[in-house]
Amino acid sequence: MDDAELKKLTKSQQTVAVVGLSPNPDRDSHRVAHYLQEHGFHVIPVRPGVDEILGEKAYPRLEDVPDHVDIVDVFRKAEDTPAVAESAVRIGAGTLWLQLGIENEVTASIAAAGGLNVVQNRCIKIEHQRLWTSPSEGGQGHG
Repeated sequence: MDDAELKKLTKSQQTVAVVGLSPNPDRDSHRVAHYLQEHGFHVIPVRPGVDEILGEKAYPRLEDVPDHVDIVDVFRKAEDTPAVAESAVRIGAGTLWLQLGIENEVTASIAAAGGLNVVQNRCIKIEHQRLWTSPSEGGQGHG
């Protein structure tokens, strides 16, 4: 996905289910989700055994989320992601986003075949900062 596509995606898709979101503020998933909240995204935690993270009700599985999900942001081991892709397709998400360091071609194939945009091995926070707060944008954030 090129920068123009990423920029369009991060502007138009505002509901993000974060699979593997940790309640621990020292974890990357928590910091990324908090950043997304601060920038106007609706964050939905997906983590079994937790009731709430960052003030939002948590759900054990993507299929349990009652809201429409635009982006499924994944903080899981690469080998665990094909099942997440299958769930993202089932719920009709728009994008499957595998965080920095996570790549899986089987996962990407499942998501793409299901009509989802696929982003791999990129951090949504880093990409959002780069695309929306660069000097060429006049320092303007989005949303």
